[in-house]
Amino acid sequence: MLAPDQPLALYMAGAFANNTGKMGLGLLRYSANPIVAIVAPEHAGTPSRSLPGVTRDVPVVATVADAQALGAEVLVLGIAPPGGAIPDAWRPVLAEASALGLSLLNGLHERLAPTFLLVREGQWVWDIRQEPPGLVPATGAARELTCRRVLTVGTDMAVGKMTAGLELMRSLRQAGHGVAFVATGQIGIAITGRGVPLDAVRVDYAAGAIEREVLAAQSAEIVIVEGQGSILHPASTSTLPLLRGSMPTHLLLVHCAGMETLPRFPWVRVPDLRTVARLYEELAAAGGNFPRPVTIGVALNCGHLSDAEADAAVRRGTEESGYPCADPVRHGCGLFISALESP
Repeated sequence: MLAPDQPLALYMAGAFANNTGKMGLGLLRYSANPIVAIVAPEHAGTPSRSLPGVTRDVPVVATVADAQALGAEVLVLGIAPPGGAIPDAWRPVLAEASALGLSLLNGLHERLAPTFLLVREGQWVWDIRQEPPGLVPATGAARELTCRRVLTVGTDMAVGKMTAGLELMRSLRQAGHGVAFVATGQIGIAITGRGVPLDAVRVDYAAGAIEREVLAAQSAEIVIVEGQGSILHPASTSTLPLLRGSMPTHLLLVHCAGMETLPRFPWVRVPDLRTVARLYEELAAAGGNFPRPVTIGVALNCGHLSDAEADAAVRRGTEESGYPCADPVRHGCGLFISALESP
């Protein structure tokens, strides 16, 4: 579907500088594909490096036609609005892109195919959130694998689990380890080219879908599984399928610095991080029936803090949790790798 050399344009109108633009932000940070334009009319001309964690210089343009003129072959919906539906205001933009011959990459729940006509050879529509074919229930087979399996878990939904996993993967590869990444959300799948869109899988097959991907990656020395949801979140259903499908040997806990309650559910208090880590460990072990994972550290999301504030938050997190603590984007993953390499 998406070739690794195809030039991308990211549609981020109204989401250039807020957290609903996480698909675009993830691709800007981690995609191997060339990104030739960001379509965001209200920010045309703004430096792409003004976005957190972005080191690419990508032109921000006003229209899809502008992006095509810069060589774009694929328009990516870089926005993740609540509910995953496609707003009516986007439809003329998508129709224009299709008519111009651009392929469409969509990570939302609502599908684009076969609504938009394809006008040139090789043009395609990729609706990522589709249940993979041939799924079966999980069997617990991952418990017998010899590779180390690191699952990122979190205190909230969109707290940085994918980012922590990708940063850890990059650091491990730089350190000479053989690493595979199991993507479980639309952004990770768009970046790596494969995975399980877990929130599009029927619950009876969710653990089996994860198990199948982990088994396929077992030749790697270390398999990193992208986490979803949170055990603390009242709407999250993904924790158990991820734990049972991957049978993790290690956990990396992800938390947003300073978050004491869940932003969307302020009545949900975040316990101390050691308690949260132990909750995940206990649930994974199921009374000793499955491997009990080791928590290798706390990946602290400090994207909203200054460097000095982030350093202070990391020191405080280390003292309060007792685990190695770092912002993986700012500080790297050396502490987590040391913990993972420990016998």
